[in-house]
Amino acid sequence: MWDVVRSFTFPLPPSLLASAMPAITATSHAIGGFNETLGSHVKYSKFSETGEQLGPKVRSKLGMVAVYSPSLAAAVAALALPAVREAPGAALVVAMLSLHFFKRLLESLFLHRYSGTMALESVATISFCYLINTSFIIYTQYLTLGTAPPPVDLKPAGLALFAVQEGGGGRVQDPPGGLFGLVTCPHYLFEIMVFAGIACASQTVCSFCVMVGTAFYLMGRSWATRKWYLSKFEDYPREVKALIPFIF
Repeated sequence: MWDVVRSFTFPLPPSLLASAMPAITATSHAIGGFNETLGSHVKYSKFSETGEQLGPKVRSKLGMVAVYSPSLAAAVAALALPAVREAPGAALVVAMLSLHFFKRLLESLFLHRYSGTMALESVATISFCYLINTSFIIYTQYLTLGTAPPPVDLKPAGLALFAVQEGGGGRVQDPPGGLFGLVTCPHYLFEIMVFAGIACASQTVCSFCVMVGTAFYLMGRSWATRKWYLSKFEDYPREVKALIPFIF
């Protein structure tokens, strides 16, 4: 099994922290997704007003701008570092991260319509998670400098996944149109596809663990969101799945 993994990933870096972070990331995100299914929600979107309300709040638009801006800044700053750009595939990975967060920022500013609020604690939590994931994806890519690329090149698959999401993810329509007729949270599915594309372009264990962790968390969040819709709207179609059409 490990031989298969090594065929498409770089070796684990010598840094103890960089080697430990993949397991920490995947585990913490999986726990977060499980907590979502139990009703312990990060306070935004449908769940911004659920449970005990503690601490200050901000308008949702401002909150989402704050969520994406630090990761965008980190990715753009990394592009300016020659040492980072010289690592195998680093320029491509950092460019993909920059494009993704820039697109999310533009969508938050000019496309999405927000009416509610976000707990400031939730803004800080989500922003920190994105920033840590982004930073370690870039850092572990930098640590591949001087290492031979894996035998199997996944960059074409990564670019294809990324292009499908960034080109089509923004065309998800409001209910009942688009993919909302099949799943409750198609935007979460596209987010997973983004990080799958970045992982394939990066080919580091850290990147794949970020993708797996993101998938686990968003599976739990989408399950909770579907449950919320079913509890609030009697006519909500039960055949509509949470995240993956016809499956989950």
